[in-house]
Amino acid sequence: MQMGEGVEWGLHCCVTLGWLRDEGPVSIRKLAAWFDLPQEYLKKRLQALTRAGILDSAPGARGGFSLARPPEQITMMDVVTALEGAAEAFRCVEIRQRGAGAEGGRFRRPCGISMAMRRAELAWRRELAARTIADLMADSASSGERTRRNYARMRG
Repeated sequence: MQMGEGVEWGLHCCVTLGWLRDEGPVSIRKLAAWFDLPQEYLKKRLQALTRAGILDSAPGARGGFSLARPPEQITMMDVVTALEGAAEAFRCVEIRQRGAGAEGGRFRRPCGISMAMRRAELAWRRELAARTIADLMADSASSGERTRRNYARMRG
């Protein structure tokens, strides 16, 4: 399984917007410049987060993006689902019931492979659901100070 780079971008933008929440909306131009990202592609990712209720978007010259909820109420899984969708990473198609190996039988229970893959997926989903944007902000609090200081210079 591989997540798109938009997940990293979305998570970093949410953390940055959390640190800058007292500054008001942050323009897409500033966010793109902040991370040296293509503005139009970043905008599409942030619009997906807005549709999911993670970000708010304000139009106009003073507009931009801000967190729609407190950082404690936004999980990493919320961001991943908004950007990648909710579909399961592994889909069992029961190949054991096809071909010569099937012997014409039907299996009553999922195979060990399917069960192991589902357990693994549940584990990573639970881990991401247990971690919030606030947790990420706390993990790198010194980056928050640096972000606020550098953003003030960027405005000035």
